[in-house]
Amino acid sequence: MDSQNQLDNIFLSYNKILKRLKANNVTTKNNNEITHKDLRLAVSTMLKKHPNCRWQSDKIKSKRYFILIEGYLWIRYVYFQKEKPLIDADIEFFEKRIKEYEKLLNINPKSLFKEDIYVKELDSYFNRSKPTIKRAIYKMIKANTSYRYIKNNEFVISKEGSKWLSKNCFKQKYLELLEQYKMELTEQYIKAGYIYDNFFNLN
Repeated sequence: MDSQNQLDNIFLSYNKILKRLKANNVTTKNNNEITHKDLRLAVSTMLKKHPNCRWQSDKIKSKRYFILIEGYLWIRYVYFQKEKPLIDADIEFFEKRIKEYEKLLNINPKSLFKEDIYVKELDSYFNRSKPTIKRAIYKMIKANTSYRYIKNNEFVISKEGSKWLSKNCFKQKYLELLEQYKMELTEQYIKAGYIYDNFFNLN
């Protein structure tokens, strides 16, 4: 593999992204060919939703941008997919990336939900109003009554219940937890000597 092909497995220019998307028959939701304008909107959405992932390089002298290969995969399999809502595709993407990192780094999966939480703390934890939390708990109890119990005369949600609420009612929270863990794995990946957001002095 020559040096340019190696670089293309790490990061891509916008033109190369468009070429790859076209070669793989990836289109807009209206089945039109993806344009530079469409791609810029996709990148803007990507950066807004996942700024901590460092998927885009800084602007360089030629005023071109480069997207990390992981960012390209997000654009292809999350933003331009047509089968499911964006949040569901986003969650699925991060779950898969986490499994790939864990396999590569040879580490055991990590639980994102380690502690039980008092019901009175859920509005702060999920950043949602108390009435919204109450409705979500009602749905959760219908799914499994054991997810809520009483401790010191107060209602508590088990860690399994917190997981259920996150995956079924507050997906944005679940996505945030996945992203945070994915970036923890990314740092381990870098420390292990793998290339992540090293743009070879092109920034």
